[in-house]
Amino acid sequence: MSRNIVAVILGGGAGSRLYPLTASRSKPAVPIGGKYRLVDIPISNCLHCGIGRMFVFTQFNSASLNRHIKNTYHFSAFSSAFVDILAAELTPDNPAWFQGTADAVRQGLRHINPFPSDYVLILSGDQLYQMDFNAMLDSHIHSGAEISIATIPVSARDASDFGIMKKDETGLITSFIEKPKKDLLGDWESDTGEEMRKEGKLFLASMGIYIFNRTLLWDILLNEKPEATDFGKEIIPQSISKYKVASYQYEGYWTDIGNIRSFFDANLGLTKEIPEFNLFDINKTIYTRPRMLPPSKINGTTLEKSLIAEGCIINALRIENSVIGIRSRVGSGSTLINTYVMGNDSYESLEDIERIQQNHIPLMGVGNHCYIINTIIDKDCRIGNDVRINGGSHLENTDHPLYTIKDGIVVLKKGSIIPDGFAI
Repeated sequence: MSRNIVAVILGGGAGSRLYPLTASRSKPAVPIGGKYRLVDIPISNCLHCGIGRMFVFTQFNSASLNRHIKNTYHFSAFSSAFVDILAAELTPDNPAWFQGTADAVRQGLRHINPFPSDYVLILSGDQLYQMDFNAMLDSHIHSGAEISIATIPVSARDASDFGIMKKDETGLITSFIEKPKKDLLGDWESDTGEEMRKEGKLFLASMGIYIFNRTLLWDILLNEKPEATDFGKEIIPQSISKYKVASYQYEGYWTDIGNIRSFFDANLGLTKEIPEFNLFDINKTIYTRPRMLPPSKINGTTLEKSLIAEGCIINALRIENSVIGIRSRVGSGSTLINTYVMGNDSYESLEDIERIQQNHIPLMGVGNHCYIINTIIDKDCRIGNDVRINGGSHLENTDHPLYTIKDGIVVLKKGSIIPDGFAI
């Protein structure tokens, strides 16, 4: 385990752009890939690099995140590794909640202080990628940088969605602009390498991943910028002209799970024959909570480019380009296309099923003869028979007690009960 670096994973704010998935859980706790949580991504990346001391900062809806981390990340009594939740807390000397990413780390310094290190790795809890942080640390040390920022080459089409850096021939960042307009991009090209330039990726976007020299970070947060609340908007831009800030260029798959569309696309992207984010790479395993679930049972179903998690009972007619999460039940004659079913937190016993049917309530899962397309089904939903959900660009954004529509994607809210014959 690397003892000269500690990792800080930022849980983000209220996650309003991911609503309703964040209505009852924090962003890092949102289920992804049918069996994982978003927080598993940065934690797994750290563990693969021998970084075993991690702090996860959160303040919104943190109960399920706490439970997941407590039930997942157990280390040997002979190891000093840990994953600690640092939830916002009010103290006599600090009567306010976290005001931003930098303020969160500042408030958590008293908890990080007892663990010696030379460097601090700062990560986001809502991104999908597989990255070697040791290579970034080696580059940081070799360049003599005081701050390193992971950057990814992007095209002009995407550059306006990111903070864009400009680096010199030595790899040091010379300037920064937040979400530049397209008419300004001509002045922000960097040498991203021959291969990236051929793809039209001429601009370096910040990934929100930083390495700080520990003593410098402490000095910035406590002495130099005690009022600064955010790394991306304040600390980083104001440090470029004052400190040695280096770019570490990453060229693998990376996506920011910032809204419903990016979340939906990232999940369905896992169903590709050769996905950009490879869950099947044994050298980059994504760790998550081990569950003692039976294998999935599938009967009479045509499956096309889909992922099926463990513990499912599926009698569907067809499932295409979809992700089916743990303990899911899909009734006979149903068709699911471009759909992410998060699954269920528990099974219903035979006694439960008999009682529920007597009360004319749909069973947990998807009923019989349903047709569902372009939909996210949050956990523990009960969908009756003959339900039609036809998501797509023809739908307007709306928020309903049972569902939300964003960018044509229908999101059934956690625990929703959808009656027989319901249609969207």
